[in-house]
Amino acid sequence: MSSTPTFGTQVIGQTEKALGAILDRQLTGTGLTEPQWVSLNVALAGNGAVDRGQLSGRIAGVLKVSKPEAQARIAELVDARLLDAPDGTGSPARLTDAGRQLHARIRGAVTEITQRLWGDLPADDLATAGRVLSIALERANAELSEP
Repeated sequence: MSSTPTFGTQVIGQTEKALGAILDRQLTGTGLTEPQWVSLNVALAGNGAVDRGQLSGRIAGVLKVSKPEAQARIAELVDARLLDAPDGTGSPARLTDAGRQLHARIRGAVTEITQRLWGDLPADDLATAGRVLSIALERANAELSEP
């Protein structure tokens, strides 16, 4: 009999909570919340190619929140001078130098930790886990899109 937990919501939830707690430790003292961190990542991924309206749509999708809630996260990042996102100008949203520096510092720490967590696992196992979680995410997103 194996002591390895069966794949399911319990192991996914416990893993998500543990990873969230690790991220919270890295965010301590930065002034960022987890939703703001995710929003900063989404903005960086846009690489200055999206305007504020497009960015709020992307953030809403990633965080599973309303567009006004996503816009509030953008406003918080702008107020903190981590993001430059002109409103209504069609100009691209970009991380400020301070935003890039903070992101790089946190990302570096998170990368070191995740390397310790799964960096030594076989590539085939990681690929399988990635496929399974991607399928589960796709199906969860489909569930959320239904009324």
